[in-house]
Amino acid sequence: MFQPLPFSIGLRYLRAKRRNGFISFISMASILGIIIGVIALITTIAVMSGFQQELRERILGMVAHATVSGIDGPLENWPRAIELAGQDPRVLGAAPYTETESLLQGRQRRGAIIRGVLPGLEPRVSEIAGKMKQGRLDDLKAGEFNIILGQELALMLGVGPGDAVNVFVSEATVTPVGALPRAKRFTVVGVFEAGAQEYDLGLALVHLSDAQRLGRMGEGVTGVRLKLADMWQAWPVARDLSDRMDGFYRVRDWGRDHANFFRALKMEKTVMFILLSLVIAIAAFNLVSSLVMLVQDKQSDIAILRTLGMSPGAVMRVFIVQGLVIGVVGISIGVAGGVLLASNLSHVVRFVEGLVGAELMPSDVYYISGVPTVVHGSDVAMVAGVAFVLCLLATLYPAWRASRTDPATALRYE
Repeated sequence: MFQPLPFSIGLRYLRAKRRNGFISFISMASILGIIIGVIALITTIAVMSGFQQELRERILGMVAHATVSGIDGPLENWPRAIELAGQDPRVLGAAPYTETESLLQGRQRRGAIIRGVLPGLEPRVSEIAGKMKQGRLDDLKAGEFNIILGQELALMLGVGPGDAVNVFVSEATVTPVGALPRAKRFTVVGVFEAGAQEYDLGLALVHLSDAQRLGRMGEGVTGVRLKLADMWQAWPVARDLSDRMDGFYRVRDWGRDHANFFRALKMEKTVMFILLSLVIAIAAFNLVSSLVMLVQDKQSDIAILRTLGMSPGAVMRVFIVQGLVIGVVGISIGVAGGVLLASNLSHVVRFVEGLVGAELMPSDVYYISGVPTVVHGSDVAMVAGVAFVLCLLATLYPAWRASRTDPATALRYE
């Protein structure tokens, strides 16, 4: 009795037994549809966020958060850049590198990027040392012309540890018989698996000094790679470092190097959110149907309330309250079920694999085995907000129709 009248009547309509069981069935179908839609949307967004994070970690495990490189040629004063980077508390590590496009020849031929690294400094900016399948990163010795290949690249070339690989670079050497491509024989000492085809199939590592001799770069390098405490600050940190150095330099960050890839992932996540929101919209449409039939069933009640002095706006609020309570119940159960399912999806997948006797995502086919999930509070709140807005919109037309009821017409045959 201390509640606002429209709210009290709306709750009473929910608790009262309805004469028309079909209306109750439609209402339950609406709640079930909202629950299923919210669970599906939260789980899908969590899975896509998990894959996005997994891919980002795998890619950033092989590339630096930011790089500072020369503009018209090799970066000669790279020791100064590493010294300045070490003085910045935002920088966790810095290491020089070289990159050269080359053609590798083993039993087969394959193009790849030859990256020159210092084994002692490279673990500061990448996780390559922890991704070695055969050999060690420290097996790269200056002057020995050893090479470490990506796993897919080694398979394509048909070589393994101990085999020789001929490396051809684009710069030509002029001889009395004409220009010949520059080539050097390297010995395979290791194989790594990054879990990203871009690197497993297209990257090879050599010692920095061997890469400098192969590319005739002298003491220069392509640039300096940085690993930061906050990868989202990659651009300003790298720019500050270049500003403290003499001359002009090219600055790049991980977002720019892989902008199209992460933009595509974000677009795919947005499209899936919109498509699965239609499931909730369908449930909201069922809510419209149930409220319209309820309004028709309660014509005499509405007419009596109007004759007792209830305003059309108050009548609208009665049915808005009823529709929103139905929606909030469905949203609450859906959010709880969606978060629970997304948090335990890996266990569900393993249970299903045990039932069917097959691996749904075999590791020998997919780079990411299993189903990674990441539940963000912002995503859950957005799903709940969208569902609430759709339920609110679904109540407006039936409530407006109830407020337009003419008491004299409704009570004529009562």
